[in-house]
Amino acid sequence: MSTAIPDDIRRTRDEADCLYTGAEVAAACDRMAHAITARLRDANPLLLVTMTGGLVPAGLLLSRLDFPLQVDYIHLTRYGQVTQGGAIEWRKRPPASIAQRTVLIVDDLLDHGLTLAAADEACRQAGALEVLTAVLVVKQIEHRPGLPRVDFHALETPDRYLFGAGMDYKTYWRNCAGIYAVKGL
Repeated sequence: MSTAIPDDIRRTRDEADCLYTGAEVAAACDRMAHAITARLRDANPLLLVTMTGGLVPAGLLLSRLDFPLQVDYIHLTRYGQVTQGGAIEWRKRPPASIAQRTVLIVDDLLDHGLTLAAADEACRQAGALEVLTAVLVVKQIEHRPGLPRVDFHALETPDRYLFGAGMDYKTYWRNCAGIYAVKGL
């Protein structure tokens, strides 16, 4: 098996449009963290990170949230290594420890809302007292078949295929500090 990085992966980054720089992402995370802190500082929340996209946004938020909280994760996906979403696949469901807790689900973006709707519903079924959602990016989409809105978000973008700051292109480029849009997608 080859360990070489596929040519289209490098080319995609080189040709992408930078929508937000790393500094702009950081400033937006500061604003979102302030809003989350104001709402949850006394709630003893469980921050539930959606893997893998929510990993970077949660990392950006955690040091900005100046109140006691606990962290766990869920893992569900619609994408895998493709650029079109499919059926939701659960890899790790919400833990039993969410019963009677305020839960803040942290993810990378709200596009069609199907993944976040499934996560929200699973938390409610597991007995969460309250379920709130926070994403780094909300795509400007007129009609969402899933969760229509989130409680907290940092940035908004047009409806384009994004990567960086936790979002990936074919499982690559989550590590970009900024947010990029793929040409032609």
